[in-house]
Amino acid sequence: MTATAMGDGIAESARNHAKRAGRAASSEMKDFMADVEELVAKFGDVKDAEVARLRTRLQSSIDSAKDDVASTTESLRRRAREAASTADEYVRSSPWQAIGVAALLGLAVGYAASRRF
Repeated sequence: MTATAMGDGIAESARNHAKRAGRAASSEMKDFMADVEELVAKFGDVKDAEVARLRTRLQSSIDSAKDDVASTTESLRRRAREAASTADEYVRSSPWQAIGVAALLGLAVGYAASRRF
């Protein structure tokens, strides 16, 4: 395996992990928001003015949170793409150094994992 191929594999692995983490976080947040919206809808039939006011405030907060989540998700995706691109450029320009760093990280992770068990 060439150094460039190894670098490509590392960059691809990093991209895949970032995508999976983003999807998991996004999924959890969507589920939470759906649960809160369902709760708000259940209070839709209540005529009390205080409940109506709280429902309106909560719906506004939900909408704001959705906007924030969308913005944050896009920002994280952009940063992950930039990090993967930077790592890819580094590996291509310094393949042997990248292999050394990867080996050291592997040793550190292996050592830490062996100390836990």
